[in-house]
Amino acid sequence: MEEKARQLVARLAATPDSAVRDLPFVHRALTLPLLSAASAALRVPRRLSRLRPRRALPVPVVSVGNLTWGGNGKTPMVDFLARGFHRLGISPLLLTRGYAGGDEPKMLRRRLSDTSAKIGVGANRGAVASSILQKYGYIRHSETFCAEKKLSATSELESGKIGVAILDDGMQHWSLLRDVEIVMVNGLAPWGNAHFIPRGPMREPLSALGRADIVVIHNADLASEVQLKAIRSTIEDNAAACSVFYSRLVPSHIFEVKQPLQKLPLNLLNDKMVLCVSAIGCPNAFVHTVREMGPLKIDRLDFSDHHFFNAQDLEIIQETVRNLMDQHGKDTVVLVTEKDYDRHPEALRTLDAKVLVLSSSLQIMNHKEQGEDEFMRKVKEIIVVTGHAKSHVVDWATS
Repeated sequence: MEEKARQLVARLAATPDSAVRDLPFVHRALTLPLLSAASAALRVPRRLSRLRPRRALPVPVVSVGNLTWGGNGKTPMVDFLARGFHRLGISPLLLTRGYAGGDEPKMLRRRLSDTSAKIGVGANRGAVASSILQKYGYIRHSETFCAEKKLSATSELESGKIGVAILDDGMQHWSLLRDVEIVMVNGLAPWGNAHFIPRGPMREPLSALGRADIVVIHNADLASEVQLKAIRSTIEDNAAACSVFYSRLVPSHIFEVKQPLQKLPLNLLNDKMVLCVSAIGCPNAFVHTVREMGPLKIDRLDFSDHHFFNAQDLEIIQETVRNLMDQHGKDTVVLVTEKDYDRHPEALRTLDAKVLVLSSSLQIMNHKEQGEDEFMRKVKEIIVVTGHAKSHVVDWATS
C-alpha cells in the first residue's frame, strides 16, 4: 500500500497543469489540493534554514546537488569527482546523508574501494567531517590547490591526509560553506511540472541556479538537441555566469548478484530476454541504455526511488520472469542497477532466476571543447579563486 501511494505521488508530481483535467476526479478534487498545500507549507522551513550560520572546513568543499528530486546523476558525479581528485593525488572525503537505507554510500564504498576516498555518513555532515578530518588529518587549501603547485599523484595520497571534501546532495544543505557549487540537471525531465515537492519535483525555484558555479546536464545523450537547447536557455536566463557541461552514464561491465567481484562483458545480454527491474529516480534512462546494448526483448518493472524489495515485490518479479519465458520460449535474465543491488543484495540473491547488475560510470561528454579535462580544470580553478571566501567564518573545529 505504501509503495502504491509513493508511485501515485510520483505520477501526480510528473503531471503538468495542462494534463490535470485528464486525471480521475478523486485526484483532481482531493489529492492534488493536498499536495499543493503541503508544497506551500514545506517551503517556509526551507527558507528559514538558509538563515542558519554556515561552518567552514579547513579543506575545499565541492557540493554536488540539484533542483529536483531523483535521476539527476548526483551519485555518479560524486564518484566521478572522487576518482578525479584521487588521480590528481588529492584524497577526497565524501559526505553523504545516507538517505533511505543508505544505498548511495554503500555503492560509493564498493566502487571507490580501490581509491584513497573516505566516506562519512550522517545528517550532520559538519560533525561527521570534523570527526574524520581529526582522525586522518588534512592538507590545507593553500597547500593543495596553490595555482603554482604541480600536484604529485603519490606523496599526498600516501600521507592519508584529506585534501578536499565532496558534499553529496549538498545544494539544500546550508550548514557547510562550499567553494564549488555543482548543480546536476536531468536532461530527460529537467524541471518536471515546475511545482514544488510534493506537488512536483522542484526543491527550489529556477532562480536558485544563480548560486551554481557549474551546471551539468545529465543524460544529455538521451535528450534531443531541441531539449538541450531549451534547458541551456533556462540555465543561462537564471545563471548567466556559470559553466555548463554535458554528461551521460556509460556502461562498463555486468556482474552477477552472487559474484559481485566478477566482471562480465556487456555483450552477455546480446539476444537475451531482459527484465529491467529498478527503484531509481529515472528508470527511463536505465531502460534506454539497456535497449542500446542489444537484448532481443526488454520488459520492465519500475518501483519508487529507493524502494526496498519485499517478499511481494520479489514474487511479482519471479512471476514476470516466468511469464516472459512461457511467452517467448527463451531464458529471461533480471537486470538491475548498482543502486538497486547495493540497497538490498540479499533479497535479489533469493530470486530463482539469473540476476545481473549493470555497472556504469559518469562521463563528461565532449561538447565544444568542454570535456573531462576541462571540467576538472574548471573545478580546480574555482577552488583557487574562491579559497579566500572562508576567512570570515568561525573556525570549523571550534564552532
